[in-house]
Amino acid sequence: MTELPKTARGAATRARIVDAATELVRAHGVANTTIDAVIEASKVSKSQVYHYFADKDDLVLAVIQRQAECVLGTHEELLCKLNSFAGLRRWRDAVVELARQTNCAGGCPLGSLAAELAEEPRTRAALAESFAQWASYFETAFARMQTRAGRRPGGNLKELSEAMLVSLQGGLLLAQTMRSTRPLELALDMAIDHAANSLRLQPPRD
Repeated sequence: MTELPKTARGAATRARIVDAATELVRAHGVANTTIDAVIEASKVSKSQVYHYFADKDDLVLAVIQRQAECVLGTHEELLCKLNSFAGLRRWRDAVVELARQTNCAGGCPLGSLAAELAEEPRTRAALAESFAQWASYFETAFARMQTRAGRRPGGNLKELSEAMLVSLQGGLLLAQTMRSTRPLELALDMAIDHAANSLRLQPPRD
């Protein structure tokens, strides 16, 4: 990406451009979002857009970063102190409730971007990094559970964490398609049960 602004005014202008692009991409997809549409939505000039972004691809990378900050920030807050399967189920309930509040529309912002951008190397790398960070929150939480149980963290935590994320993404996709939280609930419940059995810790519904 191009160099970040050095002034507060520049940072505000750049943020307004990214905000507008993020909303347009979320509503219409990357392919249907043009630089001209971003200019109109953000109320900036074309020269300002190209001052902060080399091209549309550069702007799309900023959109990925913005969506990652939003999504990962929400889940990090829910998972950062989690140390039990009871806590993991509270996270599950919060995720289901968020989906229910939107009638399951829109799906996962990062997942939606991946569906469009996973074949282009730069955007795929940025998305893969975001998903890896997301999975790390589960891995850290599972390690805390083991420590709380008096056991040294270890085992297949990375695989279990990736499975949790896969279940979440698949559940969100089917929930979006079926306009029902039921697929999401089933996917997360099965993933949590599998993690509990694999780690041989407290049953998830205690």
